[in-house]
Amino acid sequence: MKYMMTYDLMESARNTNQWLGATARAFASYPAMSWGANPAMDWLKAWGEVTERSFARMVVKPDWNIPVQTSHDGTDMVVTTETVVERPFGDLVRFRVGSRPDRTRRVLLVAPMSGHYATLLRKTVISLLPDCDVYITDWHNARDIPVSAGKFDIEDYTLYLVDFMRELGSDIHVIAVCQPVPLTLAATAYLAEQDPDAQPKSLTLIGGPVDPEANHTEVTDFGRTVTMGQLEETMIQRVGFKYAGVGRMVYPGLLQLASFISMNAETHANSFRDEIIRVAKGEASEHDRHNNFYDEYLAVMDMTSEFYLSTVERIFKGREIARNEFIVDGHKVDFSKITTVAVKIVEGEEDDISAPGQCLAALGLLTGLPDDKKAAHLEPGAGHYGIFAGGSWRNNIRPLVLEFIDANSDGPKRKSAKVVKLK
Repeated sequence: MKYMMTYDLMESARNTNQWLGATARAFASYPAMSWGANPAMDWLKAWGEVTERSFARMVVKPDWNIPVQTSHDGTDMVVTTETVVERPFGDLVRFRVGSRPDRTRRVLLVAPMSGHYATLLRKTVISLLPDCDVYITDWHNARDIPVSAGKFDIEDYTLYLVDFMRELGSDIHVIAVCQPVPLTLAATAYLAEQDPDAQPKSLTLIGGPVDPEANHTEVTDFGRTVTMGQLEETMIQRVGFKYAGVGRMVYPGLLQLASFISMNAETHANSFRDEIIRVAKGEASEHDRHNNFYDEYLAVMDMTSEFYLSTVERIFKGREIARNEFIVDGHKVDFSKITTVAVKIVEGEEDDISAPGQCLAALGLLTGLPDDKKAAHLEPGAGHYGIFAGGSWRNNIRPLVLEFIDANSDGPKRKSAKVVKLK
């Protein structure tokens, strides 16, 4: 499958379905179609509207759309984004809230690079903004990055995190969600040896695969049963001529989306069926629950082939993090060197992506960290999404995380963020 033709064929299929949806919606909207009562036209229009929107969203990066924040005197303050560090494969972005003074809590959210954009953490950002200055890793779509920018694998990802932490200074509190949890831990261990003064004050690790073998899921079972050769042949394609990254080897977002949907195919099919019914009855709206979820869920991005393959080979199959054998840029990181950074683990009882125990394994690696610097929380009844963006996060986990941050903040010298561009 490693050909431009297969990549372009997949994009052509997506584009065709978008066109079919638009055509059906436009055809059913003709005034002539309303001359007589014909429910079929209502159904056709509803199908076309839902289909067009769904396939169009697959190639659009969602906006942040952060609502205005209200100051203590009732003034509305607009939230804008500011690029602090600009890099080829991802930027460090700050959310600036109007003219509001800097908050004491400074938080770096490490977003996953696992098929969706960093906007997947929009609700997490919104929940933290009233109390924190929030920064986030905004990873780029690999199809838009020229081949001349070079490779990007899990070691490069880790070094990006190292640079971002150095830029923000030692009074930062890092929250990593899902996929980047083991690499964030590795970046901190790297700093512990190479630049101790740049270590963050605390790490909150949420639902990530530090040790995939600690508790099996469909994700870990898949990684164990397929060979690297099979993955490379079936999952990797070369970006087509339409995008700036033409020729780059990637794991396409559309293939990833197909995998996501196949895991819960019946649930997704029922959801789209119900939305078509609501549209036909005039009960749907632009920002109803279905659209709010799927506008984000369907927006997928390509990841570089070397990042995907090295993640499977080294994190899942080789368990290099779990075995404390991870090497970054020729240097073997040692998790026992983390001795001052407080670490909190958050897991969901019903998490079917990174099951309980996989993230908790991080505490066992931190043999040099005192027990009073370690914490863990298992959220009853929570699934994967709920532990960082759902009701469980808002009502239970977020307050615990803020308490953990406050308990490990001692008011060190602050490094002021500045806008820089690194080529």
